[in-house]
Parts: sequence; C-alpha cells; structure tokens
Amino acid sequence: MTLAAKTAGRQRGKRRAAISSPQPTDLLAWYDRHRRVLPWRAPPGRRADPYHVWLSEIMLQQTTVKTVGPYYARFLARWPDLAMLAAAPLDDVLKAWAGLGYYARARNLHACARAVVERHGGKIPQSEPELRDLPGIGAYTAAAVAAIAFDAPATPVDGNIERVIARLYAVTTPLPAAKPEISRLAQALTPQNRAGDFAQAMMDLGAAICTPKNPACALCPWNQSCTARLRGEAEAYPYRTPKREGVLRRGAAFVARRADGFVLVRTRPTKGLLGGMTEVPTSEWSKDFDENRALDGAPVFGKAKLPKQIAWRRVAGLVRHVFTHFPLELSVHVADVPARTPAPKGTRWVARGELAGEALPSVMRKVVAHALPRD
Repeated sequence: MTLAAKTAGRQRGKRRAAISSPQPTDLLAWYDRHRRVLPWRAPPGRRADPYHVWLSEIMLQQTTVKTVGPYYARFLARWPDLAMLAAAPLDDVLKAWAGLGYYARARNLHACARAVVERHGGKIPQSEPELRDLPGIGAYTAAAVAAIAFDAPATPVDGNIERVIARLYAVTTPLPAAKPEISRLAQALTPQNRAGDFAQAMMDLGAAICTPKNPACALCPWNQSCTARLRGEAEAYPYRTPKREGVLRRGAAFVARRADGFVLVRTRPTKGLLGGMTEVPTSEWSKDFDENRALDGAPVFGKAKLPKQIAWRRVAGLVRHVFTHFPLELSVHVADVPARTPAPKGTRWVARGELAGEALPSVMRKVVAHALPRD
C-alpha cells in the first residue's frame, strides 16, 4: 500500500471515529429550549387537539407556515370543531380556502370531516391505518396526526425531515427515489416516548437550523453526528433528480361585465384541476392553442355567440400562472353587455363587489385583476 493510500485510510478512520450516533434525547433537549410557537401547536405539557393538528397538517401540505397561519385562524373562527366543518356546504369551504392553492386539499378536507362524523362518531381516529383510510390523508399526514395528536410512535417525514436525515447519514440516492431509505432511517431514530415532540423537533430543526441554504450547523444538537457536515458537504444534500418541466399550455379567458356592475362566472366541475372552484369562462387550455381562434371559446348568450353581438376587446399582455405540472398563459378578453342580460347556461352573474367572497383560485384572481383594474 502506498503512503498516500495509508494516509487517506487514516483520515477516513478519523472521520468515522469523530461521528457519534445521533441521540433522540439530544434533539428533544434542544426542542424543549427552542421549540417554535405555532397557532396549532399545543403548549408544553398540554395535549394537542386532534382537530387542530389535522386541519393544520392538511393546510401545510406544500404550503409554508407563514402562508397557512391566517387561513388556519379564519377556518377555526368559522368552524371551531370538526362537526361544524362537516356540516358546512362544500362551496363555503372552497370560498374560505380560495388563494391557498392545491384545491383538492379543500375538497378532501371537507370529505374527510364528513367521513370522520359518519364512521368515527366525529372523533379523529388514533391509528395510522384508520387515518390513512380517510379522504385526503396519505402516509405522511397519518403519521403526523398519530404522532402529534396522540403521541403514537409514528414517523412523519416531510421535506424538512428528509433534508435532516439525508445530511445526517449522507444519503447519496437522489430524491424522490431516496424516500423509502430516508423513511427507514427516520423510523429507526424515533423514540417510543415523546414521539409527537420528536416529530415536531425534527420539523423545527429542518426549518430553523438545517435549512436548504447556509445551514447553521454550529447550533445543531446533532452536529457531531452529521456525516454531511463532517465531510463539509451539508449543502449538497439531499441529492435530487432534476425535475422535468411541464409543457406550456395556453388559452383565453373571457370577462363579461354587465352594465349594472355584475361579472359573469361559472363553477368548474367537481373533479379535476381546480375542481369546484369559481372561474370566469375560458377556452380549453392546450399546448397548441390558436389565439387567432380564441373567440371560438367565448360564452354563448342564447343561440348566438356573444362576439357576434358584443365587441370583445383583448387586454394587452398575458396572465401567467404555474401549476404543479405545467405553466399556463392566458390572453384576456373583455366585453360590456347590457344590464339584466341573462346568464348563459352553466354560468351566473356575480356583483363585482362580491367577487372577493367567491371561491376564485389564484389564477382567476389574476385574470380579474388584469381585466378590471381598480381605478
């Protein structure tokens, strides 16, 4: 063996010797001192409310804590318990959710509340299998509710926890393929006692210390156990497979404004993208959309297409929006119609001042703002 090889081997041995096993007690001690104060989190020594935990976890899927806070507060003020949420009309829930995005969550939230009332007497079940059997609850949410609300020895793995585990053990398999490996490693760390606190501690560690950029490794309670840190490669983890960008879709949106101050809208089909939400009429969204034929998709008043009766004018510019799987560009067309004009089949008139209370998704709010800027 060469001198260089022997030296390299000794250095690897020193690195291995310097790495200590991560201890859950170290993380829990850090959490007891530095835990975040969150509106849905029970204070130290208090039992978490399962309804609060479930509601927050559904809202937090793919959404930041900062964004969720005001929505969570409004939902609790309007529906203080699960039974009241279950009894609410779906349209009211969608309106309250408008702007939060990923609208299937709102539909599943409402369906789940009703299922809990019908199947479990209004009490959220404690076991992961029963939780996973409810609408809108997958492996992560079931584990989070079981651990945080009931202190069951479950292991939720969100984006923050994935990052902590990937760095702690220097997991080189790229995400998403690494998810099973990361989940196994996280489960092996989960203690039998204080499982709920441990899950929240892992989340807080990822959010406050083990951040995607510039992690504060010197402050981490596991900094002597983190393989990536000891290699000087913390920011390189987790490895990720590059995302494939979705194909651009294009279309046209039609904002018909009645002389007495009403705007034409319709409700999207319950299933599918933006299901059950409110929108202004639009053409189909497709990759081969032809702007020269945009008016073919305009709303129909009676037996004649509105463009033959009313002059549509295209608003300069485009409305751009990015969904999870594709980006979208919409041209916007505006027309003024006489007062008391009947709404075409499948549409309805809404007073412009009441649009804010409609279940308009973000893309439609952009369209309305683009078409009808306030003076």
